[in-house]
Parts: sequence; C-alpha cells; structure tokens
Amino acid sequence: MFHRLVQGLFLKTHHNHTAMIRNIQDEITNNFRTYLTQLGYSESSVYMLPNCVKDFLEYHNATDPGTLVISHINQFYEHLQNRPQKRKAEALSEQYINHHVYALKVFFNWLEQSGQIKYNPISVMKFKQPKPNPREPLTQSEINQLFESCTTRRETALLHIFYSCGLRRSEGEALNIQDIHFRQNLLYVREGKGAKRRVIPMTGKVSGALESYFLSERVKQKNAKDQEAFMLNKVGERMRGDSYNKLLKTILQRTELNQEYTLHHLRHSIATHLLESGVSIEFVRDFLGHSHLEATQIYAKVKQYQLKKL
Repeated sequence: MFHRLVQGLFLKTHHNHTAMIRNIQDEITNNFRTYLTQLGYSESSVYMLPNCVKDFLEYHNATDPGTLVISHINQFYEHLQNRPQKRKAEALSEQYINHHVYALKVFFNWLEQSGQIKYNPISVMKFKQPKPNPREPLTQSEINQLFESCTTRRETALLHIFYSCGLRRSEGEALNIQDIHFRQNLLYVREGKGAKRRVIPMTGKVSGALESYFLSERVKQKNAKDQEAFMLNKVGERMRGDSYNKLLKTILQRTELNQEYTLHHLRHSIATHLLESGVSIEFVRDFLGHSHLEATQIYAKVKQYQLKKL
C-alpha cells in the first residue's frame, strides 16, 4: 500500500514537472513567434520556425536557452540526420533538416539581439549545405559582361527590365508602353504577383536606355500587332517569357558564362547586389514586390544590422 502511494506521488510529481517544462518551452516559442510576426514573416514561416525550435528544446528537455551551447546544437543536428520520417521509414530530407538549421539561426539571432543570451553559439557553426541552388546569382562582373555583349538596344532593354528593374517574367510580359515614365524615371508594375501594384524607381541611365530602345526600334517596328506592349517579338506580337529567355540565350552565347542562366537569375542578382551594397532590406522587399521579409532573404544573406533597422 505504502509502495503504491509513493509510486503515485512520484508519477504525479513527474507529470507536474514535465508539464512545467512544456509550459516554459511553449512560452519561449510563443515569444519567438511574436517576434517573427512583428518582423513581417509569412504565416507559414511564423508557424513552421517556432515548431522547429520547439523540436530542439524538447529534444534537450531545455527551459533556458542560455544553457544551450554548440554541443547541444551538434547533437540535435546528428539526431535529425538519423531520425526517420514520422509517416515513412525513410531519412529526413536535406530540405527538412535545413529548415531546422535555418530556424535555429533565426532563433539564436533573436536571443542575441534581444539580450537573452550573451553569446550566439550557432554563429560560428557550419552545416552541410543542401543541393546547390539552381538560381545562384550572377556576380556584378558577370552582369557587366552581359551588358557589354549586347549588340542591339533591344537586348540592352531586356537586361534593364529584368536586372535593373528586377521584374518577374510575368511582369515583363505584361509591361506596356504607358507603364514607363521616362522623364520621371519611374516604371509601374500594374499587376504583380498577388495582384499587387508597385512603382520602381530607375536611374537616368536605365530610363535613357529604355527610351532609346523605344524611340529607335519599338516605334519603328512596322509589323506591330500589339500597340500597347513595350517589347514585341519579330512578328510584332507581345514578347512572352520564352521569347525573352531565347533573347537572353543569344546574349549569353557571346560570353563564357553559364548558358543556363534565365530571366529569374537576373532578378535574383539585382536583389543580391542591392543588399550587398547596403540598401535596406525593406527597400529591396518593396522593390521586388514581396509581401513577406523572408521571401527577400532567400536572395541574399541578410546581415544582422540590416535586420535591426526594421
């Protein structure tokens, strides 16, 4: 009888202790979730990243992030390498593991910036990278090579539309003459992704190059079937994505660059170059027409001081 009473008391105490630990972990992840929401992360990331962090905290039964060091992160990383999927007897994907690594980086950066920890253990760690991103950006030197290889104003205009102005393929297809205000150095995207409108500022050089193409080639194209489109193909119809990519291939063939570069590589490149040059991530987000911050972060490694500006 006494043994059962002791056993029952032990189980109750253990249950209460476990519940307390989970409550503390929930509080930590909820505060992290609030931070992500305030910073402008999308709903999916606000849901996913704290859950990845909670996996980490539960694995170590941790309630104080300040006690977690490099060895704890390495142990959890090795655990993910060996842990099977919940629904299949297969290893976790590289992308899934990378999600957890990314979540921990954002988490520990938040702890450091908010003064909850003095040392960020993950800041000096390196992890196996997932398969190379097929959309690796061009360097500024490579972009210069492309411009130098252009033989017509039309080709130069293409590079400015997708690199200098950072348009998506669909936005380039929809670009009309009335959308470009040469004198004001402004380009209007009437309906971007998610039906969003935005205004893109252009330098005088970019505006001048687009106007030069328009006056010397576009208005003189006698077989124009679409009077509104800014760029036309050889038969006078609105330029579509395939035609734009084909023209880009023509430019690439005059260089020794990777022949697999596409229109999106140009957009990716301008985003990266702007961030590298110190332009605020908030401006780049608006420039690209992104709704959420992490969509912009994909294009470049954002430095902590840039995040602090938000």
